[in-house]
Amino acid sequence: MSTTQRKITLTQDDDGWWTAREETIGLTTQGETRDDALSNLDDVIDAVENNLGQSPTDKELRAAGIDPDENRRAGSGDLPDVLK
Repeated sequence: MSTTQRKITLTQDDDGWWTAREETIGLTTQGETRDDALSNLDDVIDAVENNLGQSPTDKELRAAGIDPDENRRAGSGDLPDVLK
């Protein structure tokens, strides 16, 4: 179990969904219920802290409106509209 202290904010959005944000490392998730939002946040924190995720494929990037050939290096240009 992690001994890291966390500050988590939980907000109900105008559409009724819940947003959970871990303030220390800056991660945010949503869920239809408070429990869903917090559970999703736990999953994301676990993935980040334990290096569990994977890089998106070029196909996944294109589906999100990102041209992988123009975005190979972090900080190499303006953010795509989808990330602004």
